[in-house]
Amino acid sequence: MKVIIGAGKTAFDGWISTQETELDLLNRADFERIFAEEKPTAFLAEHVWEHMTFEDGVTAARNCFDFLAEGGYIRAAVPDRNFRNEQYQDMVKVGGNGDPSHPAFSHKIVYDYKLFRSVFEQAGFEVTLLEYCDENGDFHFTYWNEADGKIGRSLRFDTRNSREKLGMVSIIIDARKANRNGADY
Repeated sequence: MKVIIGAGKTAFDGWISTQETELDLLNRADFERIFAEEKPTAFLAEHVWEHMTFEDGVTAARNCFDFLAEGGYIRAAVPDRNFRNEQYQDMVKVGGNGDPSHPAFSHKIVYDYKLFRSVFEQAGFEVTLLEYCDENGDFHFTYWNEADGKIGRSLRFDTRNSREKLGMVSIIIDARKANRNGADY
């Protein structure tokens, strides 16, 4: 079972799309109800964690960890505090532009790669950075397979990006729950 968290209109073959009203990352009872019969092998969360405080993000990551099958993973993406683009930063900042209809109005945090990685490491995951900007604003990319969870706001899939210029990037991670014997699937 593969589950998209906070899917909005996102739907992929082989994935179950959920909304916050069905699966509240902070409500352990939702996890217990939905995953009582079968634990998912993968979660996908594109631009979800920035809508929680850091502490709530750790709680959400722990809930995912506890209900994920051994060897499973969560692929997650958030806006990148280190991306050197003033228009982008204005768009993703905490509270957005103050307009309740603005997508970033409910943003509570803007992560850099170290802080985002730590959310999942504190929950017990082994984290691999796939896309991010470092402290100097330099963009880093490690190839990732879209079949394992497609992130639209990414180097390859966002139409605002070109070979000449980045227009929209995210911090993208894979956070893996190791098998008890230490091996992954």
